[in-house]
Amino acid sequence: MVNPVKLIIINWDIRNSDMLQTLDLRLLRTFVCAARSRSLSATAIQVLRTQSAVTMQIQRLEEVLEQKLFHRSGSGIHATEAGERFLIYAERILKSHDEAISEFTNKGLYGSLSFGCPEDYLIAFGPSLLQSFGAIHSAVDITVVAAPTVELRRLVQQRQIDLALISTSHPTEADEILRQEKLVWVGNKPKLALEEYGDTLPLALSASNTMDHKAACDAMDRAGINYRISFASNSLGGLIAIARSGLAVCVFTQKAVPPDLYILDRYLPRLPHIGVLVDYSDTERSAVVKTFGEHIRNLLPSL
Repeated sequence: MVNPVKLIIINWDIRNSDMLQTLDLRLLRTFVCAARSRSLSATAIQVLRTQSAVTMQIQRLEEVLEQKLFHRSGSGIHATEAGERFLIYAERILKSHDEAISEFTNKGLYGSLSFGCPEDYLIAFGPSLLQSFGAIHSAVDITVVAAPTVELRRLVQQRQIDLALISTSHPTEADEILRQEKLVWVGNKPKLALEEYGDTLPLALSASNTMDHKAACDAMDRAGINYRISFASNSLGGLIAIARSGLAVCVFTQKAVPPDLYILDRYLPRLPHIGVLVDYSDTERSAVVKTFGEHIRNLLPSL
């Protein structure tokens, strides 16, 4: 006689089990954005959630890991030692996930990246670079950060953005240079009559640590022309408004000069060329970052 099979059924609710914890990819993406930006408000914009929802996601992740991931202060948030260690794993998990989706679905390249770009380059080159890339890789989300080169270098070094289009004052010394851009003097009239401004020419420039500011001051000093910094702004829109008013002369890259303003190079000392290149935050880059970087390298020289 054959013994009947005896079945033992255990009703086990895995959600309430302390034996297994899983990591939600949405929490990981929020965590990585927060660790890089060091700002809950900036993270909320990037992940398309409210700031309170971002806070709740981070708290949930801390509960799962049983670790404090961030210090919070008036200046923002900063990863704890545990948060810095976990960031390595979180980025690795997200990279593997995005590569798997790209490999085994029909969506092609999949994932997200953060791209830094000076405002003048964003106006001159951004539409062509972003539209052409999006037409090929529609499943990639790109967060754009507009800032001067000096700020973008810091963000890249701190791994708060994945890559950036930046300027260098040595346009012929690096193999990575993709193109050269000329700095030009700009005003609201086709001719510049220095006597209209009296003994001192008013200038409207970006911050004192930027390349165009230094280049303008050096050129005026070499030529022995009296000048004063009448307006200072890191906003290209603000500088364009001053140039249009005629209250001061500005310095832009030639590609960023609006059609209603005039280049005044023949009336003022020569300004240098600057080089344009791509800077990366990591040597080990995700497929999304590598592909977008190559897209810039291939397209930018011809724009």
